[in-house]
Amino acid sequence: MNMWHERFRNENYVYGTEPNEFIAETHKKLHLSGDALAIAEGEGRNAVFLAEQGMNVTAWDYAESGLEKTQKLAKARGVTLYTELVDLNKATWRRNQWDEVICVFGHFPRDLRKQTLEGVKEAVKPGGYFVTEVYSIHQLPYKSGGPKEIELLYTPEEFWTVFSDWRIVHFFMGEVVRHEGELHNGLSHVIQFVGQKPAK
Repeated sequence: MNMWHERFRNENYVYGTEPNEFIAETHKKLHLSGDALAIAEGEGRNAVFLAEQGMNVTAWDYAESGLEKTQKLAKARGVTLYTELVDLNKATWRRNQWDEVICVFGHFPRDLRKQTLEGVKEAVKPGGYFVTEVYSIHQLPYKSGGPKEIELLYTPEEFWTVFSDWRIVHFFMGEVVRHEGELHNGLSHVIQFVGQKPAK
């Protein structure tokens, strides 16, 4: 049992059922298709959105209750996807497996962040994309959501270092307004990253 399992056990979707705005906007621009992986996906709102766009989606999370709600939301929306209970500390990243990997407000200790970003880099197919929106280290004073410990928040250098040889399609650090369920509300300070793995 873990904190996230307990948080997601309620009937309501604590981050809502609509996709993150940045994920939705990016898909309209890129018209992605193929196999997608959503990591630290919580209750499934973004994974279900990708499935609605015709992608073959797998959602990873460490909370069984979140994965159950992901499947419940997928059924309600008339789509199918795969869910896997995955502890990112022990995740297996298969080389060149995914056309797209997304991570929306997935916050982990620094070493696990680096391990996860390097895993994503390995697992995206040549020509594929990593799309993410996360809270930056400047988020703490905003009090609109996210971790309360600065060590769980992201710096731009983490992306620039790991993905230095990728094509940076989009990079942004600054203020956005987010209204996502009960726990993400108001002006926020985020990092957005869209990177494309070089084609062979």
